[in-house]
Amino acid sequence: MPKRATSNDLLGIVALRLRQAREAAGLSQRQLGIVAELDITVASPRINQYEQGRHMPNLRMLERLGEILDRPLPWFFAVDDDTAALLLAWHQASSLKRKRLLKKAAEP
Repeated sequence: MPKRATSNDLLGIVALRLRQAREAAGLSQRQLGIVAELDITVASPRINQYEQGRHMPNLRMLERLGEILDRPLPWFFAVDDDTAALLLAWHQASSLKRKRLLKKAAEP
């Protein structure tokens, strides 16, 4: 039976994915917080708390961060890098490519 992630594991996974996405976007913690419409005085500390795994953003905030960073919500919860890469590729694929992939996956 697969091991289930604990809440501490989940917090760490979200923290890691958030940092990866922010760095890939070339944004500072402050810049990301400001674009996410956090108060300018707490923008950097709040994102830092999320990335350090001290606090978990609520789903609405995580969804907003995903929109800014071009990451789908499930990507933040991907336990392994292969799953994260697959979720990102799917998110970025065109509708036509998604249909082709689904058709190919359904083949015996």
